[in-house]
Amino acid sequence: MLIPVILSGGAGTRLWPVSREGHPKPFMVLPDGQTLLGKTYRRAAKLLTGSGHIVTVTNRDYYFQSKDHYQAAKLERHRGHFLLEPAGRNTAPAIAAAALAIQALHGDDAIMVVMPADHLIQNEHAFAQAVEHATQLARAGHLVTFGVVPTAPETGFGYIQAGTSLDAQGATKVQRFVEKPDLATARDYLESGDFLWNSGMFCFSVATLLDELHTHAPTLLEQGRVCLAASAPVDAGGCLQQELSTDEFAQMPDISIDYALMELSDKVAVVPAAFDWSDIGSWNAVSALVPADAQNNRSTSEALFIDSHGNFVQSEGRVVAAVGVDNLIVVDTPDAILVAHADRAQDVRRVAKQLKAQNHETYRLHRTVSRPWGSYTVLEEGPGFKIKRIVVKPGASLSLQMHHHRNEHWVVVKGTAKVTNNGDGAHLVNSNESTFIAAGHKHRLANPGVIDLVIIEVQSGEYLGEDDIVRFEDQYGRTD
Repeated sequence: MLIPVILSGGAGTRLWPVSREGHPKPFMVLPDGQTLLGKTYRRAAKLLTGSGHIVTVTNRDYYFQSKDHYQAAKLERHRGHFLLEPAGRNTAPAIAAAALAIQALHGDDAIMVVMPADHLIQNEHAFAQAVEHATQLARAGHLVTFGVVPTAPETGFGYIQAGTSLDAQGATKVQRFVEKPDLATARDYLESGDFLWNSGMFCFSVATLLDELHTHAPTLLEQGRVCLAASAPVDAGGCLQQELSTDEFAQMPDISIDYALMELSDKVAVVPAAFDWSDIGSWNAVSALVPADAQNNRSTSEALFIDSHGNFVQSEGRVVAAVGVDNLIVVDTPDAILVAHADRAQDVRRVAKQLKAQNHETYRLHRTVSRPWGSYTVLEEGPGFKIKRIVVKPGASLSLQMHHHRNEHWVVVKGTAKVTNNGDGAHLVNSNESTFIAAGHKHRLANPGVIDLVIIEVQSGEYLGEDDIVRFEDQYGRTD
């Protein structure tokens, strides 16, 4: 059995202000209107014949968003299995947990294809051929990694040095892994023809992986077993949901699979990938997906370029005019704007790092925030007030909750709201009607209809932080 394993959760700090802690890189919408996670899921599904299982390892905070992206792909015939991490612990714990979960359900002979959710591969036929090649090697007892033939002296990627040949299709033993080199070394690697980019994708049988972990990372494997034993899967609406134990998962070492195993094992093979590949690691990579005009300017939105060359513009709802500027990256979101020289695209991570150190809201969230029941958008806020647009999906419900410090006025602008307030029985509030929720009142908002419910919420009070909420009941498991 071939089982794709999607690793989803990288913050993508070099793609701020679109990628944020609460909306990481896999959820980014690319210029073609699809997300990286959605593309990865479709690519994984094409590896399966008929029905099959796809395992996704992600943070528990991203579970509902991930399910929404998968449902949008309309591939329901594939049974999902979500392993939900309480916190990020790097790739080795994630892959070990996935292997143990797969072993429990499908046995030692299952073949895992590990796929990060933030990679872009356009030639899916060539990718499927590479996976078929890797699967043959995995059945023979190899830990297989996919190496991308380098096209430039790239300093942002790790490298793999190919060793002795394993077959006529170009697979070799791995001689060594090399960390991100300086420019001169990268040029030497490119000229030698012996080095491949390390894609971070893998293929191996469950038995081989666990045996090699037992040899080279026994502590990690044993703690993984303890964690999985304390983390029983449950059937959640047609898919398996397995929340990893917070206490036990925290004991697993924070280490990559390369360091924990691949650099130590003598069973590692590399398959040279004939497919195009990008980790979308910077705004330059996003820019390359957009057609250029005669002056090499690119834009995903409405933009004017006057006496300007080599610029990239992405904006949400505003016209951007560039006059007399060259080689700039301009990314405009409702609450933050990035202006950077194209040569400094990798340094955008420093912005995100500084915002995180300041505990700034624009590191964590957008103005529009996804929730299991829908989303909310902060329209305006000031001293003593905040205005939101709240969208509740059909059949969805917010938690039964209470706020200590704020009052809320709700005006229904679309659909019908089912409102519970201060112990009174639920009543309906129709379009163009309103209701008032006083501070201290237990209340709940639900959408009993078949179309989205849209309300405008006006908050008033001395403190309007999102942490002023006490949940008493919640269908999404978020009660206090």
